[in-house]
Amino acid sequence: MKFRITPLNFATAFFIVLCVYIAIYGAGITGADYKNWSTTIIWIFALFAFVVAFLDVTLRNFFPDTKTLWLVELSFITLVIVIFLLVK
Repeated sequence: MKFRITPLNFATAFFIVLCVYIAIYGAGITGADYKNWSTTIIWIFALFAFVVAFLDVTLRNFFPDTKTLWLVELSFITLVIVIFLLVK
């Protein structure tokens, strides 16, 4: 199996780096009172990383062409960002 770099690879790496960063510096970096929630926030981002990695593997099976895969994954990321901003 050939390794291909995709947008969801970057998202998974981002969530893992965020987990490590919060584990080292704590969740108090936001300025809010989240000092006791560090472990919970780490588990949430670890779950996000797992779901995104699973979605990446699933989409790779459906779209063998790299260009189409990038288009679908970027569309998915854009959709998630728009939904997040609408809910916020």
